[in-house]
Amino acid sequence: MHEVLVTRKLDPAVIIKLSETCNLDIWDEDTAIPYEELLTRIVGKDGLLCLLTDNVDAKVIEAGVDTLKTISTMSVGYDHINIEECAERNISVGYTPDVLTDSVADLAVGLMLNVGRRITEASKAAQDGEWDFWRPYWMTGVDLSHATVGIVGLGRIGSTVAKCLKGFDCNVLYTARTPKPDLEALYGMHYTDFDELLAHSDFITVHAPLTPETNKLFSTAQFAKMKPTAILINTSRGGLIDQDALVTALTNKDIYGAALDVTTPEPLPTNHPLFKLSRCLILPHIGSASIATRQDMGNLAAENLIAGLNGTSLPQQVPLPLS
Repeated sequence: MHEVLVTRKLDPAVIIKLSETCNLDIWDEDTAIPYEELLTRIVGKDGLLCLLTDNVDAKVIEAGVDTLKTISTMSVGYDHINIEECAERNISVGYTPDVLTDSVADLAVGLMLNVGRRITEASKAAQDGEWDFWRPYWMTGVDLSHATVGIVGLGRIGSTVAKCLKGFDCNVLYTARTPKPDLEALYGMHYTDFDELLAHSDFITVHAPLTPETNKLFSTAQFAKMKPTAILINTSRGGLIDQDALVTALTNKDIYGAALDVTTPEPLPTNHPLFKLSRCLILPHIGSASIATRQDMGNLAAENLIAGLNGTSLPQQVPLPLS
């Protein structure tokens, strides 16, 4: 039986799957495991099933290095894991792409509709008693149909967003590391550079990984290049947006609105100025939060972990850099 640390209370089906071949040490809480607790409990473990809220840094990996074979994260992102250290120690790392693609893409499109048509803002106005009589120009917003939408990053989620937007007859622009002519033909998209995308898009949705190169990809200079009617959507990683610059851009009406499912930090403090802006919608990182998707993520995370512990190929393995 393999010794495994699970850093969060998970669906019983996932725990049952793991317990068939593993002795489990479970942080059986809805809250994240404290860092010092993680450092202590990783010692002597063969495997770790973690979440994106867990800081699996070099110190944690070193603490478990005598026995640790596999780390499996229940997320598509893995910037919370020191991948270079795992490569150095020959520790395999699993993650959960694909299974959450549709859910995150659905949310991104939903946020475009929400901020564009001021749905949350209008609902609050009705609750606050501002709905006195019908006025022809009250709460008018921006249509998604026939709009120009810029997609930053055309991986699994970005390309699925493009597929969803076909039904809205959007003009879809995208920027990525390389052009993807097969997807352009399939979804009617147009490749362009980042500055052109900023200048021409009515909606911009971000689906890029967080790297040193993309950190604060959207800051003062980028907001200045966007339309004053543009809406920014981020369901990827909070670090892609310079939030102080976003506050300024929204306050000065340099752009129309924004919706963030991811922030820095998480959770975002309730006194943060983004919460005070009427055309800024903040969600608590719910991109993959459908019942079916979270079940699929848990199952895949368990399958990755079990495969790694048994010395077989992980169903979804993070490509490790050469050590």
